[in-house]
Amino acid sequence: MFEYEIATARSNDLIRQADTYRLVREAKKARRASSRSKNPEGPVRGRVGFTHAA
Repeated sequence: MFEYEIATARSNDLIRQADTYRLVREAKKARRASSRSKNPEGPVRGRVGFTHAA
């Protein structure tokens, strides 16, 4: 009976961890989507400034 209780507790703990992980991933995804809608062009990457045309 004791092993069953340990297994049940461990299973419940894993389910809680999975729920937390899923919630964090959804929050990060929502935050990225929100920041993209505020600035649809996004940040400029690469060289900053103008270059000379050949």
